[in-house]
Amino acid sequence: MRHRLPRFARVWMVLTVLLAMALAACSGATATPEPPTPAPMAEVTDTAAQTTPAASPTPVPTAEPSPTPEPTPVVEMTDDLGNTVVLYAYPQRIVSLAPSITESLFALGAGSQIVGRDSNSTYPPEVAEITDIGSLWQEVPLENILALEPDLVIAAEIIAAEKVQQMQDAGLTVFWLANPKDFDGLYRNLRVLAQLTGHADAAEDLIATLQTRVDTVTALTADIPEDQRPVVFYELDATDPAAPWTTGPGTFIDTAIALAGGRNAGAALEGEWAQMSLEALLAVDPDIIILADAPYGVTPESVAQREGWRALTAVQEGRVYPFDPYLLSVPGPRLVQGLETLAVLFHPDLFCAQEQLQPAPSAVELVCPVE
Repeated sequence: MRHRLPRFARVWMVLTVLLAMALAACSGATATPEPPTPAPMAEVTDTAAQTTPAASPTPVPTAEPSPTPEPTPVVEMTDDLGNTVVLYAYPQRIVSLAPSITESLFALGAGSQIVGRDSNSTYPPEVAEITDIGSLWQEVPLENILALEPDLVIAAEIIAAEKVQQMQDAGLTVFWLANPKDFDGLYRNLRVLAQLTGHADAAEDLIATLQTRVDTVTALTADIPEDQRPVVFYELDATDPAAPWTTGPGTFIDTAIALAGGRNAGAALEGEWAQMSLEALLAVDPDIIILADAPYGVTPESVAQREGWRALTAVQEGRVYPFDPYLLSVPGPRLVQGLETLAVLFHPDLFCAQEQLQPAPSAVELVCPVE
């Protein structure tokens, strides 16, 4: 007799068989997984660059550095004290320490380069716009000069050598120029200033004009006989009428008097500036008196009132003339105007009609007829 399994047993066996089959199927699926599909490679344009290591650069020899060239000076000059001044650019901030320097720089076209000037520099009128550093009669106003930061200071004979050294010790570049004794000296000084400031061409044009004016005067006075040359007393200061100051031999004023056709009454004195006693003046008896002290209130009328002066020929004949002292005491281009003025005063018959001359009007109107 066959034995039948209970129903729950038969169900258990069927479930067991099904579970085994499922396990076998899972086991076969994981045993041999398919390899993943590789991602496409990026495009390579230079295959050699990807496979060949970069070559080391060939070393280049290092060039020796070129030495820095030394700057070339535009000016290298020795002044009249023997000091060498070197400038690597033309100065644009100049301090002028003399009226002659100031006037000359303006005449050369360098006036705009001046940033400071002394109190006595009053010509041309444009100088009023330039900083006044003060008077030079005692000490050099060093602090005022330094405050302007000049690249060049130009001094004349009014500045002593020790004061120049003081300015140099303070770090200033200083050029010292001696006063001229004649017109050739004036032309030389103008050329020096022109070279210092970059106006060489202007200097030659200016000098040519001045030279023509001087030649106009000397051409007419050269042949004047000695006895027709007036004796001239050039009065600097007559605070003491018994011993007035005048110009002696060797000065520019002495030279100008001779070139203008006159004779200097003080030529026999000793020294460039000297007092002349009234007795000596009466002995010389000048034909003409030039009042260089006119700016201080001295007039022909006041001269006539001095004790003993009425005996002088110049006073008796009314040939006492007020004069602008700057025309001959400031050794700049206006020296030529000073010469022309003297020539008109000494020889009005020769020079009143000379159109080339540019004498000072205040003196000329006294001797030349008014048209």
